[in-house]
Amino acid sequence: MAFTSLPAQAAAVDCDRVKCLALTFDDGPSEHTPTLLKALKKAGAKATFFLVGKRVEERPEIAGQVVKQGHAIGNHTYSHASLPTHRDDEILDELKVTQEAIEQATGVRATMFRPPYGHTDERVLALADQVELAQILWTGTTLDWQLRDTKKIKAAVLKLAKRDGVILMHDVVPATVKAMPAVLKELKKRGYHLVTVPTLLRGEGPTAGVSYF
Repeated sequence: MAFTSLPAQAAAVDCDRVKCLALTFDDGPSEHTPTLLKALKKAGAKATFFLVGKRVEERPEIAGQVVKQGHAIGNHTYSHASLPTHRDDEILDELKVTQEAIEQATGVRATMFRPPYGHTDERVLALADQVELAQILWTGTTLDWQLRDTKKIKAAVLKLAKRDGVILMHDVVPATVKAMPAVLKELKKRGYHLVTVPTLLRGEGPTAGVSYF
């Protein structure tokens, strides 16, 4: 009973009625991801993780933990490649191999992908459609990989926070993970419901071949 009620509660968040925000984390899973998962769990927050295929193979148990705790996952290519610089077959390989790695580790097939560095074009989107993936970009990036400072990262998140926003961070950046408890507390204080990207889309996506945000 408890297991079936959890997804129902998550699905019950109506972003038309409440102030929603999606926190997203790229480049993992990393050694810091379990600490981040604990912070999210304690805050009752859900997030979206865009996973690198190679790192999923290295840490399959952590990828599985992300899904078990009710977070959404997406494909972030196998080698963190800048996709527009690659041939069609190479792009398809980057996406397909990652799909397989994620499914093997988590039992879930990703429906979303995020292009590394935000590098994308119509060709990349059309190829992602062939792999049945929607493209998820963002409304704001913290540049946490550059800041690498807990206070600055917290300030960046709070500045970027807005209703229906999608904030880009990285769970491979230790300072980001360290900043999260204080960030989550402040966001909740400001009335935000921290939800996954699919929840933010209100059940109307993600649709393969479509680019969001």
